[in-house]
Amino acid sequence: MAFKSLLSVAGADHSDRDVRTAASLCAEVGTFVRPDFVASASHYVASAAKRRHLRVAYTTRARHSLEKRYSQIERFSQDMANLEKTSREIHKLLRATWRCYDVDTEHCDKAGVGDAVRQRALCTDLTIIGPALLNDTRLGPLVINGSLLDTGKPVLVVPEGAEPTLSPRRVLVGWDSRVEASRSVREALDLLAGAEEVRVALVDPEATCTGNGAEPGADIAAYLTRHGARVLVDRLPSAGKPVATVLAQHAIDTSANMIVMGAYGSRRMRERLCGGVTRWIVGKPPLPLFLAR
Repeated sequence: MAFKSLLSVAGADHSDRDVRTAASLCAEVGTFVRPDFVASASHYVASAAKRRHLRVAYTTRARHSLEKRYSQIERFSQDMANLEKTSREIHKLLRATWRCYDVDTEHCDKAGVGDAVRQRALCTDLTIIGPALLNDTRLGPLVINGSLLDTGKPVLVVPEGAEPTLSPRRVLVGWDSRVEASRSVREALDLLAGAEEVRVALVDPEATCTGNGAEPGADIAAYLTRHGARVLVDRLPSAGKPVATVLAQHAIDTSANMIVMGAYGSRRMRERLCGGVTRWIVGKPPLPLFLAR
């Protein structure tokens, strides 16, 4: 599919780097960018900030409670000020670099971040996870959960040092005949069809009457070819190494510009999935990683 609407999520205290990454991708393919800024605080703080009066009892415990509440209100006010400042700066940035955009802001607690992202991701084609969000261990996993696990929509992870692109010349597809891998290919069809070369890589594939079939990789290669992709199939031995390591090395060997693969995990494995994405990035070649499930 063609990507007509991209979502970029950032914390109120993040730099504008991730938004610039999303804007550059939009300029590359001529599409719409929707930056979304999230400030994390508690619902209790938000409600406390609206109260005009507080009951005061002359006890040490009450004084400490009151001081804590005022401190929370101050943090809430600071969060909102940062959110508004960041929003103004990003409006200014996008007006100068890209005209087709919309900027949303949301102040919510940790439990509400995923739902806020989910609502926006449902009406966009692709969520961009940039370096700043990846390095935010508090906000990053919540955004990946909300955009990838809760919507079925794909994400593009752009790690530190990677060259962001939605027009890759050479793409490596990690294939294992599972549903998640199939969905990642389907969601990436437009960029795969436009690439100069697509390498479908299978690690230790077994020829079976089900699953991989009698000729592992032949079925997905035929499917991609019908959609106009230029496909080669690589069956790789693991030699006892993890699949991720084998795919990463093959991406280097084939000069890939992007890796497309399925994101595995159930709703009970949210943290494992997010940790898996992080582990994939660390120590691997700095390439954009296109994920779907």
